[in-house]
Amino acid sequence: MTAEAPYPVAVRGPRAAGPPLLQVQGLTRHFMVSGARIDVLHDCTFDVARGEVVAIVGQSGSGKSTLLNVLGLLDKPSSGSYVFDGVETTPLREGRRSRLRGDGIGFVFQQFHLLERRSALANVSVPMVLAGVPVLRRRSRSKELLESVGLGHRLNSQPHQLSGGEQQRVALARALSREPALILADEPTGALDATSSTMIMDQLIDQSRVRDAAVVVVTHDPKVAERADRVVELVEGRTR
Repeated sequence: MTAEAPYPVAVRGPRAAGPPLLQVQGLTRHFMVSGARIDVLHDCTFDVARGEVVAIVGQSGSGKSTLLNVLGLLDKPSSGSYVFDGVETTPLREGRRSRLRGDGIGFVFQQFHLLERRSALANVSVPMVLAGVPVLRRRSRSKELLESVGLGHRLNSQPHQLSGGEQQRVALARALSREPALILADEPTGALDATSSTMIMDQLIDQSRVRDAAVVVVTHDPKVAERADRVVELVEGRTR
């Protein structure tokens, strides 16, 4: 990293014990566009343990979103290895990838992606509906999660009745509904003010500790990166 770069890259606390939850080794990703090959990721290598918060930083176009899609099993690498929770994911068929993603990974997005005409409780329930969780169990679980992120008083509120920070907390509760081992957050504070940003990072860090989940946060914000246990910087598609 150059001296003027704003992102701290040193480990700022003890690394989580135990084997890595995810391991990325020599990972590359390229796309063919109008017959031309576009290389986005080059020989990326890092790992993340349970209970650890890792920030992925880099300039626009450095490959952060592509890397997050691979980690979330929404895309496959062109070469290299991605092991998630002991499973080498690269050769898996889509059905197995989908099950592994649904059971083990929660997503938090910058723009929330909540169902506009549904209550906070119903939004949190969506992944459990898709998984076939019985209605009483999913209602109880959704209520518990909303209470855990400080929204026990907003169970029946629809997104338009919530602030941006409250909507993002609903989105976080939804991401936790299947008790994922990995939480992937794509610019989760990008649409929020400073106070709400701090609250969301507090919640993500708390979830990593209390639930022993690994958290990977893509961010442009140095203040968000400073709160991670480690920072992985992407420079022209390469980790450093």
